Amino acid sequence: TETILLAETETTSSARPLEPKESVQEIEEWRQKGEKMSLLLVLISVVVGMVGLLLRWNEVRYGRRGNVRLPPGTMGWPLFGETTEFLKEGPSFMKRKGLRYGRLFRTHILGCPTVACMDPELNRRMLLQGESGGLVPGYPQSMLDILGRNNIAAVHGPLHRAMRGAMLGLVHPAAIRASLLPKIDAFMRSHLDGWSGCVVDVQAKTKEMTLLSALNQIAGITAGPLSDALKTELYTLVLGTISLPINLLGTRYYQGLQARKKLVSMLEQMIVERRSSIQAHDDMLDALLRSGDDGAREKLSDEQIIDLIITLIYSGYETMSTTSMMAVKYLSDHPRALQDLKREHLDIRKGKSSEEAIDYEDFKSMAFTRAVIFETLRLATVVNGLMRKTTQDVEMNGHVIPKGWRIYVHTREINYDPFMYPDPTTFNPWRWLEKNTESHPHFMMFGGGGRMCPGKEVGTVEIATFLHYFVTRYRWEEEGRNAILRFPRVVAPNGLHIRVQDY
Repeated sequence: TETILLAETETTSSARPLEPKESVQEIEEWRQKGEKMSLLLVLISVVVGMVGLLLRWNEVRYGRRGNVRLPPGTMGWPLFGETTEFLKEGPSFMKRKGLRYGRLFRTHILGCPTVACMDPELNRRMLLQGESGGLVPGYPQSMLDILGRNNIAAVHGPLHRAMRGAMLGLVHPAAIRASLLPKIDAFMRSHLDGWSGCVVDVQAKTKEMTLLSALNQIAGITAGPLSDALKTELYTLVLGTISLPINLLGTRYYQGLQARKKLVSMLEQMIVERRSSIQAHDDMLDALLRSGDDGAREKLSDEQIIDLIITLIYSGYETMSTTSMMAVKYLSDHPRALQDLKREHLDIRKGKSSEEAIDYEDFKSMAFTRAVIFETLRLATVVNGLMRKTTQDVEMNGHVIPKGWRIYVHTREINYDPFMYPDPTTFNPWRWLEKNTESHPHFMMFGGGGRMCPGKEVGTVEIATFLHYFVTRYRWEEEGRNAILRFPRVVAPNGLHIRVQDY
């Protein structure tokens, strides 16, 4: 018995030894690690919950409308929405959303709840519908603040009619024939002087060309300190219009507002000097200051004139400079198109001296040039879409777009519609000669309805005149590797360089 008890005691002692001090410390460390891990998991759960709540904030705020059936989609983060993805991805963002939700979907971009539409027929109806159908211009707040409350893209009703009437009075065909084309012709001949034997950055030259030509037509301003000062502020203003309206030091919106203040100050000074001058000036500023004197239309205030001038420069600047640059690029890549274009312009030069200007009849004869310009506008797609705002609940394809929402009329994809433009990714200006595509009901490169771009014809005249003197004076070839970005702006990040020689 004693032997058995002794054996049990020995067995028990060997099975349950006393814990050394080191083992206790290890257990304490594991306990503390467990507590930290539990705390971390709790924090992760809280963060995930908060992120989920933030992601649902816009949905809760804008997405729940009782029995109202909103278009499908997502709204993104508070304030920012899906703006970052929209500006970064551009067409890919629209395609991705369209594949998931269809051609009509909701999102939240540029600071406001928005319905994006990629349906050609719906887009056409919206542009024609206008104010009577509950739709008014709905451009981002950053654009409205920087371009001014009287800019033609923002106003509606009687004010829109007054501002549009004043603008059309400046650029109608008779004004182009009698005044604008001679000025544009003289400017282009001067601007293109001295390019031979040089490597030229076409992007920089066409930007400078568009801005200086506009300043010359508007107020007789030529290259010099004043144009340089205006150019600096206008470049900053353009970038500020495509930004979130966050007025903090260093943001593009803040810089754009500061640029506007400086521009307004310079234009106010020009108006004061013009009124005190007894000399007559044959330019747009004189016409605007005299507008309403005959009682035919309402007289514009100085604030309205300034906003109209800023809008005139802004609306043509990006479109004309980029289209001119990209026309050179496409002609470089397509020798047959360049050959046909050059033939058209050399025929116009026959019987003219080297210094003789082209006239309005010459411009009207430029059928292939017009086709090249339209094909460049289509393929480069400088303007991706138009913005509208609802003044009432608007029904659309079984969905309701609430009052106060924006509608992004996305026209870009129409430019690549294979039914309207066969082989749509190919540069083919002859397509515009084969059939009158310009009269197609879904042709929207200049807007539509009562808000079609009033400067459409004068802009075409300007690009055509540039091409006329460029191809009849020079031959060129690209220099180096010239990359082109397509969104959010069509731009050559490092410039578009060509080596130019006399023709």
